[in-house]
Amino acid sequence: MFDFRLKVFYTVAKRLSFTRAAEELFISQPAVTKHIHELEQQLGIALFERIGNKIQVTQAGKILLHHTGNIFACYRNLEFDINQLKHEQGGVLNIGASTTIAQYFIPPLLARFNQQYPDIRTSLTYGNTEQIQQALLNKSIQLGITEGHSKDPMLKYVEFAKDEIALISNADFKQYKQGISPEELKKIPLLVREHGSGTLEVITDELKKIKLKLSDLNVLMYMGSTESIKSYLHHAPCAAFVSLQAVQHELESGDFRIIPVKDFRLLRKYQFVYPQGQQDKLAQLFMKFAKQYA
Repeated sequence: MFDFRLKVFYTVAKRLSFTRAAEELFISQPAVTKHIHELEQQLGIALFERIGNKIQVTQAGKILLHHTGNIFACYRNLEFDINQLKHEQGGVLNIGASTTIAQYFIPPLLARFNQQYPDIRTSLTYGNTEQIQQALLNKSIQLGITEGHSKDPMLKYVEFAKDEIALISNADFKQYKQGISPEELKKIPLLVREHGSGTLEVITDELKKIKLKLSDLNVLMYMGSTESIKSYLHHAPCAAFVSLQAVQHELESGDFRIIPVKDFRLLRKYQFVYPQGQQDKLAQLFMKFAKQYA
């Protein structure tokens, strides 16, 4: 429906590669170059500049990228409204979720959503909370789902579900059977998520309530995913604060156990996050659907 040259520009700007843009759009690289050249001629200004063997977006290109994201959002809402008149649902919905949510919480919801709305094409990307927030601001995704919360005034947060985080170890790590005090927690070798992770953010905030800082703990290693933490826990005498959803099967099978910490119970909020202002209508549809099933 929209000018294909804008889509070519948007893809090149996001990938910073004519070759990768051509592969993604299923056209030749000379065709990508031709579309960008025609767009630059039409606007009378360069949109990209080459630095060595790399390209970067010019100031004019950054302005066009911002407006192109808004234009595409308008087209998506236009398509949604027209489909509503035809009693149809269709379009593309790009969702980004922080790692734990993307791995354990959202896939069952997406499976139900795709069954109910088979003509809506969905994609799910994941990263830590900071990366998801940046993807929203860059308009790479229409809707984010995170545990963390930023103070960025350009983003809006809406709570829709809760999760519990507990201190988990493998079943053979029996040094602490009946639970521990905050003072004893300092001695346990701990695995924690990387800086920028929403999980680490909420854990750090909760530790303050029992007068502990992250620096007070015996941090054995920072790790980039819950799956890597789970794998490590299977083989080492240590512990980690992990979502109970992520270790449900291991707890049921007896491979993992919970180590209660006195005066520590962490219920975190899962939140939808999206840009302030006009909201994407497919994102609204998914949010309404998710609230029913979460």
